[in-house]
Amino acid sequence: MHRGVYVLALSVFALGTTEFMISGLLPGMARDLGVSVSAVGGLIAAFAIGMVIGAPVMAALTLRWPRKATLLGALAVFVLGHVVAGFAADYATLVVARVVTAVATGAFWAVGGTVVVRLAGPGKRARGLAVFVGGLTVANVLGVPLGTVIGEGGGWRGAFFAVAGAALLAMLGVLALVPRLQTSSGVAQSNLRTELRVFRQPRAWVALGTIGLTGAAIFGTFSYLSPFLVGVSGFTEGIVPLLLAVFGVGAVIGLQVAGRFADSHPFASLFLPLGALALVLAALGLFGENKVLAIVAVGLLGLAGFGANPALLGRMFSLAGEAPTLANSMNVSAFNIGNTIGPLVGGAVIDAGLGYLAVPVVGAGIVALALLAGLGSLLLDRRIGAPEPQRVADQQSEDAEVPAVCVS
Repeated sequence: MHRGVYVLALSVFALGTTEFMISGLLPGMARDLGVSVSAVGGLIAAFAIGMVIGAPVMAALTLRWPRKATLLGALAVFVLGHVVAGFAADYATLVVARVVTAVATGAFWAVGGTVVVRLAGPGKRARGLAVFVGGLTVANVLGVPLGTVIGEGGGWRGAFFAVAGAALLAMLGVLALVPRLQTSSGVAQSNLRTELRVFRQPRAWVALGTIGLTGAAIFGTFSYLSPFLVGVSGFTEGIVPLLLAVFGVGAVIGLQVAGRFADSHPFASLFLPLGALALVLAALGLFGENKVLAIVAVGLLGLAGFGANPALLGRMFSLAGEAPTLANSMNVSAFNIGNTIGPLVGGAVIDAGLGYLAVPVVGAGIVALALLAGLGSLLLDRRIGAPEPQRVADQQSEDAEVPAVCVS
């Protein structure tokens, strides 16, 4: 794997840390800014909304910009936004800074994914994306708790400055190790009309729906995992961070293992993790009071849930062919829509008096819908007699889209 892929994954680690870091800084931020805890929690939603809107909009606006320059620009805005947030004197300034940094993050995700695919090369698309997305997983496992520790020791502003510093290091890594990609002379430069063409296919919308449903199922359960483990499984609050780390380890393993098979077996690499995820969620809802089973289920939740991601991401790249930037930005938006809707559905289940045990059961039902959407993708492929999209796209890459790499 090209070293630039790992640099971009490390960049995603810095960007991903900030999305949920606030969850561990809520009380201190609320006191300092003179607002309610729920208002500070709304900054997480503001970031998600910025990602949903920012990814496709920035992908369209920067379509003709050099890829490496776009990545560096997005990181620069991200760093500046976090410096502004660290010095923010009021809540309104912090909201603006969060939205701006979210838009920059969306731009980085959209462009970074296309660069990863180009650097990984034919036959390693999903594997490269697994490494790329792995940066976000590690951010949730290590970055978010580390940000919380920094916030407790040096105040929440120190956590924002630390993330800015990490992103600045990421900029240096991109500058030094990510090559400038030049399209070969035989390939026309992508434009917005070409990029939009993929969305004429019903298969693209089915694929995006599958992504959103999967994200909703995973994060709808994960968002309430801490109170579930304490209130249902009977663990003490002190042990919960270790159990969440088990989830993270499972997610990292699932991403990397599935990434090795998703290129050659895209649908099998989708159906197997989703089927396992439905079973794990159902088991957690039915037998979550058993501590041993709960620990195993938490690990498998990360393993199966994130194990589906390489196939989900690779699907849109396969359908997009030579115009993947806007398609990848919609991947980002679909995931964030799912990550936003899932916790809302879980909260509605709890508010309805059904209890924490019902949350993973409802999640299993959402996964069932994702499986039906995946089956719909397969049937649509067979209905139109389409060759395996992954192999077609890889062949196009071999024939026409092998980049001239020039380190800038």
